[in-house]
Amino acid sequence: MVMGSLNQETEVVVVGGGPGGYVAAIRAADLGREVLLVEEREHLGGVCLLEGCIPSKTLIHAVEVIHGAATAKKMGIGFGAPAIDLASLRGWKQGVVDGLSNGVRSLLKQRGIEVVRGRARFAGPRSLTLEHSDVSGIDFKHCILATGSRPVMPFDEGLGLWTSREALELPEIPARLLVVGGGYIGLELGFVYAGLGSKVSVVELLPQLLTGADPDLVAIVHRSAKKRFADVWIESKVTKIERNGDGYLVSIEARGETKQHEFDRVLVAVGRKPNTEDLGLEKTAIVLDSKGLIAVTPECRTREPQIFAIGDIVPGPALAHKASREGKVAAEVISGKKSAMDNVSIPAVVFTEPELAWAGLTEEEAKQKGIPVKVGKFPLAALGRAKTVGSIDGMAKVIADPDSGLLLGVGIVGPHASDLIAEAALALEMGATLEDLMATIHPHPTFSELLMEAAEVAAGEPVHIFLKKP
Repeated sequence: MVMGSLNQETEVVVVGGGPGGYVAAIRAADLGREVLLVEEREHLGGVCLLEGCIPSKTLIHAVEVIHGAATAKKMGIGFGAPAIDLASLRGWKQGVVDGLSNGVRSLLKQRGIEVVRGRARFAGPRSLTLEHSDVSGIDFKHCILATGSRPVMPFDEGLGLWTSREALELPEIPARLLVVGGGYIGLELGFVYAGLGSKVSVVELLPQLLTGADPDLVAIVHRSAKKRFADVWIESKVTKIERNGDGYLVSIEARGETKQHEFDRVLVAVGRKPNTEDLGLEKTAIVLDSKGLIAVTPECRTREPQIFAIGDIVPGPALAHKASREGKVAAEVISGKKSAMDNVSIPAVVFTEPELAWAGLTEEEAKQKGIPVKVGKFPLAALGRAKTVGSIDGMAKVIADPDSGLLLGVGIVGPHASDLIAEAALALEMGATLEDLMATIHPHPTFSELLMEAAEVAAGEPVHIFLKKP
């Protein structure tokens, strides 16, 4: 870095230290670029690591341990009632987060990447000003914007309602918890708190939980939610929230009728908004769309060719692994490599009970777009490995072109769906066919056999279930 009288100079500045930003910085440095990373927070890792993916999965695992102990009775193994030490659980979660955040800082240091704490805004198309920083400003040749997103709060912030940020701090285990929003964040946290002992209710405006996934897959998660939660309201909405002593009185409209319900805490999980305000974009040629997102090319360039944007602030699913891939693309393009965000699919995972994951074309999308497909479904109830662990509520489905057998999409609901979907993503990227999945020897007995079995069904050649001839 070159220290000037006013601004620092760098070849590449990355704004944001989340899974998109820090990956972009590391890739650029590894390709020989001089890199400076600006992060407003004290800790690195962004929402995913600090208050999202990592802490939620840490708590989800804790709940899985509790649930596993309870279901072990079916196998003849008994345990006493679980005793939850909230302070220790909170400490365990924070220890995981801190360890990974420190690991990110170490990775940046090993690459010689300078990290500057501060709030960045554009002073022009090739310079930034910094607030709350020891550095007044930065002049750059290239900039990668990776500022992430934050929870949407449609209700009065003075009510003290929870977002995912507060819920993952584990301030308490409320006796009655309302989750507003039946998307992946709301459901994951709903399952966490239900597992810890809360009486959880979920309200969702749309006709289906987990909009975007195929209804037949979601139905299995919905069935599990109804067993674990006190209430699951779909096609319903919260019309009013008011304080009621130490809790809340919530008006919920369902089927044209509005009723009031009492809750101790309310968690709002109705979506996230991109952090694109107050960045000084008016000092550049960059404009925002109606959703506050920045349009980019497949190379992740904005309307300012030297400024790139990645992650939750650009169109596409707001997922950490998408942001990381985009970060690599931006760094490679800056370094003169031919690279583009041209992936065939971006896998989506919901860590509910059971897990739900999908990649590529969904069956519902195929119907809406009029794309002819053939579909193969294989139930967990017919899988040997699922029987051995007592988890038989779930399935895998493959979607393929009816003529060529080209794989177009995969959906999985059941144990380890989050891991199994990676094979599907690889198969989609490589242009695999049903025959490729069928001819690949999958180890037995494993959950990985699900994809092979579902492919056999789609091809009309199943072994472990019987299909009547048409």
